[in-house]
Amino acid sequence: MFFTRKQRNQQDDATRVQRGLRTRVLLVKVSLLILFVLIGWRLTQIQIVEAPKYQQIAQRQYEARLVLPCAKGNIYDRNANVLVSNSMFISYSADPKIVDEGARRVAEEFSRVFGKSKKCYLDRLRSEKRFVWLERLVPPDIAKRLRTEKLEGVVELQEPKRLYHYDEVAGQLLGFTNIDNKGLSGLELQFDKQLCGKDGYVVLQKDGLGKRKPSVDYPRVEPTSGANLFLTIDLMYQSIVEEELERGVKSSNADGGLVAVMNPKTGEILAVAQYPRVNPNDVSRCDIKDQKLRVVTDLFEPGSVFKVVTASAALEAGLVKAEQMFFAENGKYRVPLRNGRVRVIQDTHEYGWITFQQAMELSSNIVMAKVSDIIGRERLYRKAKDFGFGSITGIEVPGEIRGELKKPSTWSVTTLNTMAYGYEVGVTPIQILAAYGAVANGGLLLKPYIVRKIATSTDETVQETKPQSVRKVLSDQVAGTLTQFFEGVVERGTAAPAKIEGVRIAGKTGTSMKHIDGRYQTGSYTASFVGFFPVEDPQIVCLVMVDNPRHGSYFGGQVSAPIFRSIAERMMSTGLQIPRSNHGSAIARLDTSTSHSLPDVRTMKLDVARDYLSQRGFRTEIVGRGDIVLRQSPEPGSKIEPGDLVTLFLTARDKLVTHGYVETPDLRGLTIRRAVNRLAIERIVPTVNGSGLVVSQIPSPGEKVKVGTRVYLNCEPRKLASTSTN
Repeated sequence: MFFTRKQRNQQDDATRVQRGLRTRVLLVKVSLLILFVLIGWRLTQIQIVEAPKYQQIAQRQYEARLVLPCAKGNIYDRNANVLVSNSMFISYSADPKIVDEGARRVAEEFSRVFGKSKKCYLDRLRSEKRFVWLERLVPPDIAKRLRTEKLEGVVELQEPKRLYHYDEVAGQLLGFTNIDNKGLSGLELQFDKQLCGKDGYVVLQKDGLGKRKPSVDYPRVEPTSGANLFLTIDLMYQSIVEEELERGVKSSNADGGLVAVMNPKTGEILAVAQYPRVNPNDVSRCDIKDQKLRVVTDLFEPGSVFKVVTASAALEAGLVKAEQMFFAENGKYRVPLRNGRVRVIQDTHEYGWITFQQAMELSSNIVMAKVSDIIGRERLYRKAKDFGFGSITGIEVPGEIRGELKKPSTWSVTTLNTMAYGYEVGVTPIQILAAYGAVANGGLLLKPYIVRKIATSTDETVQETKPQSVRKVLSDQVAGTLTQFFEGVVERGTAAPAKIEGVRIAGKTGTSMKHIDGRYQTGSYTASFVGFFPVEDPQIVCLVMVDNPRHGSYFGGQVSAPIFRSIAERMMSTGLQIPRSNHGSAIARLDTSTSHSLPDVRTMKLDVARDYLSQRGFRTEIVGRGDIVLRQSPEPGSKIEPGDLVTLFLTARDKLVTHGYVETPDLRGLTIRRAVNRLAIERIVPTVNGSGLVVSQIPSPGEKVKVGTRVYLNCEPRKLASTSTN
């Protein structure tokens, strides 16, 4: 069969069309196959390989985890008085995606209650985040004014906030936290990890109406409370030293001051006070330089209180005897130096021939310089190191520094003599306190500590601190000789203002010129006194330092020693001769016998007085309104049993005056300092005749007198006063 050319061409065209069609169909099939493979691969990747990622994305669209903040542990004093605890405040957060159209309504409601602009809240609600804070830590009474039940997307949370029960008391020691309850200073910072517990959480799911409710698919994880700190601090002693330090600093017109009190038998810190004070409840009003704990962070040249090192080195090596005579050069000692130069060492007074003991009592720099030549560089340096200077004590507070103690190889030609009386050496107050504690307890240097134990919220002890000895720095004999020297300082020497009739006190004064901008500044001084009592069985060692006193004297004996005396008098008036200890001593066990003699809490703040009496087993009732205890019944010193009732009579300061008249208080039996404090509260002017205790007064107790009236106080030494009042 024959085809024409035209037919063959037509047949070829048809064949090419069929082939092209088959090719296109094949390409479509292959493309579809590849597409299905890609889709299958992608589905496998999404559903299997990347499934957790997309599950989380899906969960975030209808689920949210709400953190349940934990409560930080409490802080207690040695007698289980609560110093720091937690108070629950209200915080408000929002999810901008849920609030959405209701943002203006939410802003209006929050602006109405908190007084901020609507724009402030609208800016937050326009965030791309799923969680924003609207307000933090709102007091419950203010939170009641906010109607959140009709505000879609707004969540109300309870957050713990630190509450410092006694405001400024031990402010720098306790420290403070930020808005998230994280410790920023003091013990709050040092023990933040232990105090903080573990946050819990609850998962919220969004229902069909867009409301969030706790999910039944996830268990609620409750927060775990932090551990509690139990300190060695005594709340009563802490209050006493803060009050007396403030009075002393103000009376001397000084820049500030500090006091540290320790039990020399255990190393327990009983009080740490600092002025200006800090209120952790309102840190914004405090100067940042006042927030540090100066007892461990500040470096100073100690002056004559450092003579304990010089005397110890000389006595321990048997190089000098207490009765050995030295010529004090009539107040000016010219020491030849190299190149024909001469250095002049001066004493405050002109002394001739005096004994080594008298040199300590009179604080002669000249004699100490001469003794240092006998001691030598290496021996003086080693004794300073033995006492702990140039090393941290290890006390459990942040920011402790080592101080500065140069090695003998770096000393200049003046360093040996100068260091002998407390210059060219940098120390911290806690180092001085520990050194004198070693003298008081018979020569054993103890590690000072401030945290007695750490316990869980269920009272399970996690950590407990025991007295820890560092080294024996003095023999018993040398410690006894030094104690004799220091008692002479109070009885006959530069610290006579620290003397208390009937109580044996040992101590040492110190006055050092401050080194500022590379040179010593005349007129700028640090006045110090450190002492311990009673000498027969020391229970308290106390350091008082006043920074730059500008009114009257600037000497430690005239500025700091009177503050020490007032603190000691008030400590003894609390009814306890010694502090109670919860541990055995590194030297000997303390006397823990209780006394039924009623403590004197007059002129103290009500909350401190009430807690102090309560923890000793006495019931209290309050008469009047105010914050200061003016009178108590029974009288201080009365013999009563635990459980008996003590009545505290109060009057607010602005209620004391009635038409310009006040009632004269009964001051008989009070020390002069407490009597004067009491009169100051009632705006009466005192005139004191004699010393010791008040035995009589004019006008008589109970008489109404005009504000500003002068009251005459007749005083006698403690022993005579006791006899005359029996």
